[in-house]
Amino acid sequence: MPSPIPTAVNTPTRFVEVKGRRLAYRDLGQGVPIILCLRFRGVLDSWDPAFLDALAAHHRVITFDYSGLGQSTGTPSYVRTKMAQDAVDLADALGLERFVIGGWSLGGIAAQVVARLHPQRIIKALLIGTTPPGKMRLPAKPIFFERALKPVNDLDDETVLFFHPESEKSRAAAVASHHRIAARTTDTSPAIPIDTVLRMLAETRGDDVFVDDNGYRDFLKTTNIPMLVISGDQEIVFPVENWFDVTPQTKSVHLMVLTQMGHGPQHEAPQLCADLIASFIRNC
Repeated sequence: MPSPIPTAVNTPTRFVEVKGRRLAYRDLGQGVPIILCLRFRGVLDSWDPAFLDALAAHHRVITFDYSGLGQSTGTPSYVRTKMAQDAVDLADALGLERFVIGGWSLGGIAAQVVARLHPQRIIKALLIGTTPPGKMRLPAKPIFFERALKPVNDLDDETVLFFHPESEKSRAAAVASHHRIAARTTDTSPAIPIDTVLRMLAETRGDDVFVDDNGYRDFLKTTNIPMLVISGDQEIVFPVENWFDVTPQTKSVHLMVLTQMGHGPQHEAPQLCADLIASFIRNC
């Protein structure tokens, strides 16, 4: 029998050895390479397969576990430069001189760090449900911390964290996305223990170059790297309004706001977000 067509649900986890650690990654599709950085508490299996498959219809989509998390080895850290280095080291190991860097939430911050530290290697940047550099004008809503720091998150938590629970359509999308993610039952990455999460959070409080700026905001304003920001207007983690002040001062940042969607618009509308990204990569 012929092998099944590779999809996000069945593509194998692969590994590269780099700088004394093993990075776990998955590689799907062909075309312009896109490396996607994960959200807070995210592992390889936190991406919606429908979104990855839609992206992979026209691009090479590469997802990975940060060092020491999921199936990767090494020292776990949410220090932004270390997260960014994971993406760069993976690109080096795969022989990718230039690539599109993308990220969701915390991963969107890591993607911006990659773009600033290695601008010559970045074709474009894709920033989903994330924040620009510097202190936020509007902070995350308290309910985010209440739900995000629970030892284990269930479907109701996911609905609050990534969707818009006041919308019937968004609640239905949360259920559908949850089932798509659960469809992968083998070769999965383990969840991050809450004690590891808390330890990494404590580490970043004293070492967050992104919040403290360190030139990242100036870079965002002056770079010629085309950047696409996709955000829901009901975002509870990184309110989209934080982009309103900085975007008009930039030369290459494009902001797309999706109505009645929350922190995970690519999970609520996977095909729409993939289509927006494909058009952006092709045209901008």
